[in-house]
Amino acid sequence: MSLQEILKIIKKRLLLIISLMIVAIGIAIVLSFYFITPIYQAQTQILVNQKVNSQEGLWYQIETDLQLINTYNDIIITPIILSKVIEELQIDATPEQLSNQITLSNGSESKVLYITVQDSNPEQAVNIANTTAEVFKEEIPSLMNVDNINILALAKVSENPSPVKPNKPLNIAIGAVVGLMLGIGLSLLLEILDTTIKDEKDVEEILGIPIMGIVGSIPIEKVKKSSLRSQKVRGNQDAWIEK
Repeated sequence: MSLQEILKIIKKRLLLIISLMIVAIGIAIVLSFYFITPIYQAQTQILVNQKVNSQEGLWYQIETDLQLINTYNDIIITPIILSKVIEELQIDATPEQLSNQITLSNGSESKVLYITVQDSNPEQAVNIANTTAEVFKEEIPSLMNVDNINILALAKVSENPSPVKPNKPLNIAIGAVVGLMLGIGLSLLLEILDTTIKDEKDVEEILGIPIMGIVGSIPIEKVKKSSLRSQKVRGNQDAWIEK
């Protein structure tokens, strides 16, 4: 099937394609606004930094703090930390479930660690992020015999919190693309499954022989005129015979 034929099919089935796009966009809008639970996000920043006196000890401690960040990422989401967070906030969840709500990140060569929490309740997301940072700061000295954690910024609840999920414009755009693809695919499928003879090419493919000629369509007006002329000629012939 050539590109021109595909374009002709799309033009022929344009109403079907547009209809499927509208339906898909409508489904995406309904799901995004009424069925998908909105998810809110809160973030707390902690600084991994230990006070030292000498200049030589400063560079050594910076390097040590950077190396410890990966270890801290693993410790924060362990049951020893999250169990206390659950107990303090009285959350109905297991440490494993709570760890799935927490994302840890830090920039390259940065000693700032970001604790990001997502939850369906914006206040709960803030409480989890802040409590996790505070519990971690309290427990890390006894766990690793270091005291290099400082909380830079606590998460706060905004007056009009906006959810990070679902991304409604993105969902609508995806719905439009999916509807377009389904419409084009269905149009091509219907054309392939249509076995009716439409033109001379179909006749050649079915019979396997070339077409020698084509009889064009005759306008109805010419047929009527030809019929009238035939009737006149016959009338004249009958009159001549009678004479």
